[in-house]
Amino acid sequence: MSKVRVRFAPSPTGPLHIGGVRTALYNYLFARKTGGTYILRIEDTDRTRYVEGAEKYILESLKWCGLNPDESVEKEGDYGPYRQSDRKGMYVQYAEQLVESGHAYYAFDTPEELDKMREDLKTPEDPSPKYNYATRGKMKNSLSLSKETVQKMMNEGVAYVIRLLVEPGQEIHFNDIVRGAVSFKSEELDDKVLLKTDKMPTYHMANIVDDHFMEISHVIRGEEWLPSTPTHVLLYRFLGWEDTMPAFCHLPLILKPDGKGKLSKRYGAKVGIPVFPMNWESDTDFFIGFKEQGFLPEAMINFLAFLGWNPGTEQEIFNNEDLIQAFDLERINKSGARFDIQKARWFNQQYIMQTNDARLAELVRPYVEAEGHKPSEEYLQKVCVLMKERFEVLTEFWGNSKYFFEDVSEYDNQKVIRKKWKPENREKMHDLKSTVNRLRIFTAENIEEHVKKFIEENELSFGEVLPFIRLAVSGTTKGPSIFEIMSIIGEDEVAKRLEKGFEDFDKIKESLKNS
Repeated sequence: MSKVRVRFAPSPTGPLHIGGVRTALYNYLFARKTGGTYILRIEDTDRTRYVEGAEKYILESLKWCGLNPDESVEKEGDYGPYRQSDRKGMYVQYAEQLVESGHAYYAFDTPEELDKMREDLKTPEDPSPKYNYATRGKMKNSLSLSKETVQKMMNEGVAYVIRLLVEPGQEIHFNDIVRGAVSFKSEELDDKVLLKTDKMPTYHMANIVDDHFMEISHVIRGEEWLPSTPTHVLLYRFLGWEDTMPAFCHLPLILKPDGKGKLSKRYGAKVGIPVFPMNWESDTDFFIGFKEQGFLPEAMINFLAFLGWNPGTEQEIFNNEDLIQAFDLERINKSGARFDIQKARWFNQQYIMQTNDARLAELVRPYVEAEGHKPSEEYLQKVCVLMKERFEVLTEFWGNSKYFFEDVSEYDNQKVIRKKWKPENREKMHDLKSTVNRLRIFTAENIEEHVKKFIEENELSFGEVLPFIRLAVSGTTKGPSIFEIMSIIGEDEVAKRLEKGFEDFDKIKESLKNS
């Protein structure tokens, strides 16, 4: 294989969709697997759709994901500039070259004239008529007008664009790594605008020129660009660059969870699932990101890798190096991939469980401190050890663990209290509290041993005691071993909570009697 150079080329027209992150990921993995170069190029030639802050968001998102490029606007290489607006001058030259060689032409049509053409030619079978071989002769361009008229209009400064000249009767063939041999009839194409009236190139022109001069070997991009590829093949051909044309690889769509349609930002907002790596906020929009929903970047990356690719084995958990070694463009699927947020949460939980205690404590600390608590590092790590299998995303840590940091204020299962709490056992429960409080060795094993011994000696059942210890200490019947919880919270706090809990249970039972 010749030198591999790939690029991820987002447009700063809004936040980076998760589908774009997957495209960046596949480019990154392929470059790392082959010892190649992974480039980030900002395609900002569409100034009408440019969104302030979008470029910064793209750069920060890729950093959070760990998809750091070898060359970019922040890390200049030998093929820059890496922002298309900084390359503006070079595109005009090649657009004019296409005109001179007879493969492009000047078009002077106003927006109103273009609208009228489309409205006049619209039919039920063809609701969006193209500007092409069938219609260009009726429009104002250098093919339909005399040379003198064209020159006069240009001298007078009449606004014009440069359009690609696509003749009918051609078969345009190319090979796609995912889809195999692909062909289009030239009649299906329109005469794409290459250079706009402001002398800025369109995506098609800039894309080809940049890929050529940045020596891109493989174009790995979303399926939505497949219909544009025959136009790009023609541009390579007409510019004399067909021999160095990159290989194409079009990735399958990421679909809604039900498989019906493409996953969109509006759909994500509607059903409350993240479709962006990080929060995006503008004057008009707010979308939540994977980061703020408590996902680890490495878990999100592992999840995204499987949206359109599989390793051919049963293995699902891949760290970065494993992904690089396993990744193969030939194993990318043709069919769309369903976005399963529950699977994403599962991946995240696996990574949480594998995270070392010190790092996990660092990750959850902001959620604890946001609630006004500043536990010691040692204490927080003990909680993480006990709880790491009991939350799927970091944002769930506080809700599942708050009883480690503050008093119990409510009980999540009052049905158990009303049904099974026996006030006649109150004295025995008080004795149990005293027994626990007198323990010199306050470990989970020792607490459990003495509690079970107390239950047997007092002819109580586990069901009469253990649920109420758990409720009094944690406020919930769910969670890890109650004896482990007690050992972390400590004897003084446990004694206080048992006392208060048993009193509360009496009141709840009494209120039931009086109701």
